[in-house]
Amino acid sequence: MEYLLRQHHRLTLWERHPKPGAPPVALDSVAAEQDFILFCLPANPHFELASRLRPRLRRDGVCLSVAKGLDEHGRTAALALDEALGPAAAFGVLYGPMISEEIRDGRPAFAQAGTTHAETYERLRELFAGTSLYLEHTTDIAGISWSAVLKNVYAILFGVADEMGLGDNTRGYLAVAAVDELERIATELGGLPDTPRRLAGLGDLITTATSAGSHHHELGRRLARGQEALMGEGVHTLEMVHVHGLFDSRNYPLFDLIGRLLAEPATARAQMQNFLVRLSL
Repeated sequence: MEYLLRQHHRLTLWERHPKPGAPPVALDSVAAEQDFILFCLPANPHFELASRLRPRLRRDGVCLSVAKGLDEHGRTAALALDEALGPAAAFGVLYGPMISEEIRDGRPAFAQAGTTHAETYERLRELFAGTSLYLEHTTDIAGISWSAVLKNVYAILFGVADEMGLGDNTRGYLAVAAVDELERIATELGGLPDTPRRLAGLGDLITTATSAGSHHHELGRRLARGQEALMGEGVHTLEMVHVHGLFDSRNYPLFDLIGRLLAEPATARAQMQNFLVRLSL
């Protein structure tokens, strides 16, 4: 976000963990001066920070999040902002294929801007005007939130398949099956059925599942090697789904499989093969 916006706007950067010697930024006081506040941090601190900032936000200020995970209460970033800021606040979420290395290399990126009001979207469009980020508006905040959160889980399975050398045909199957499950889960959780097939769902899934630098793709490769997965948004999301009973994973075979692979990485290859065998029965 800094790379995209620094040539077009005056930015004030606040970090939860500032580097030693960095000049301090008084968040509470500078928040009142900002037209936009971008939450470029994990979902977990969203509610606390937004609650802290609420009395200091400008009446016409817009909060925008790019977090693609769940907090410890099982809330998406949008839900956390909504609960912390209240119904009168203007906020949005930005999800889609936005690999940071490509953005910094000057290549195009694409995102759905989820906002309740068209006026808020127009302000976001003006904010990113002249940058390499192309926006598409949607009011289906729940749909793009769950698409963006859950695609990190499914991306792990692509890494498993690639490490096992299962080929392009398997990758094609996984893409179709994963989007089908994304659509059903997102609809169950309040989204619109077509949303997972757009930028925040299918678009970002393809990016995350195939990019050489994808953290979640590498997690899948680790599982196929019998190694425990490192923590990531997808791993945490799966944990929160089970802890809070957000939906019954047994109704979604791929999602359920990923959970079993994470629980027993030593048998990941055998579990993946058994899953494929059962498809033909």
